[in-house]
Amino acid sequence: MKRRKFIERSSKAGVAMSILGLAACKEQKKTAVMENNEGDASSTAPFFKLSLAQWSMHRMIWNEGVDPYSFAERSKNWGFSGLEYVSALYYKELEAAEFSPEAMKKFVDRCNEEASKHGMENVLIMIDGQGDLATTDAADREAAVKNHHKWVDAAAAMGCHSIRVNLSGSTDPQEWIPNSVDGLTQLATYAREKQINILVENHGGLSSNAEMLATVMEQVGMDNCGTLPDFGNFCIRRNDPSDYGSGCAEMYDRYLGVEQLMPYAKAVSAKSHNFDGQGNETETDFLKMMQLVKDAGYSGFVGVEYEGNELGEEAGILATRDLLLEVAQKIS
Repeated sequence: MKRRKFIERSSKAGVAMSILGLAACKEQKKTAVMENNEGDASSTAPFFKLSLAQWSMHRMIWNEGVDPYSFAERSKNWGFSGLEYVSALYYKELEAAEFSPEAMKKFVDRCNEEASKHGMENVLIMIDGQGDLATTDAADREAAVKNHHKWVDAAAAMGCHSIRVNLSGSTDPQEWIPNSVDGLTQLATYAREKQINILVENHGGLSSNAEMLATVMEQVGMDNCGTLPDFGNFCIRRNDPSDYGSGCAEMYDRYLGVEQLMPYAKAVSAKSHNFDGQGNETETDFLKMMQLVKDAGYSGFVGVEYEGNELGEEAGILATRDLLLEVAQKIS
């Protein structure tokens, strides 16, 4: 997930129309699969549950004025059962109220009301912009930990199992690992009392070096501290760190990375960008990725996170959902 600067590109009409047509054709197949799942779960049901990462809707919310609190209703209509909230999509109202307890309670109550109304499960909240948990400055690191407390409390009140955090603040591996261990240990200690997990996503910088992130997990050594492997976020260093669109200068192998992070995973992000005419994601082999997920013994929620430019967000969400359901039938 990238809650950073992104580049709006013009829609590629030919590809979009082909994928939209494919999505329409697949809708009947997807419905049949879901109906069969209800009748014979042992032979056709996916080994995972489907959740939707709210970032898949960020253009709808920021550019089109869609109410972020319509998340539960829309997710249900799109065939999901779990909700993965994005804190930044609610910052307009929360920052205006300086994240007051009253504002946070209003956010929690409204999300709970919508989830309950539509029979959806609150899974986790993805947290951004609350300080650097891996910064070298100990005072700043402690402040960042405390800034996350309110989100731990919100997740607990919403019945989520986790919050997702970032590990940024240092680019020096010799500093980043001990800084990360300290920041996560502080936050996970607070969250343990609330029965909330602290999950780290490979989200750029050194957190996208899966071997190093696994080392951090081992050194923290707490049951409620884990990972959220993302299929696509393995760029360690960009050509221009200040320009997200500058291209990646150092990329970690995504398949090796997911394999190394899955032993600590308590959630999974099925990141997608663009699709070919057969409905396959063009950057990631979803069959290979989901085999790695299953081989790790994982059976929880897999979150759809569409971040492409060639399709509208709804079409991209549905294309990713359908691809996951399709590959689930092929995995041994």
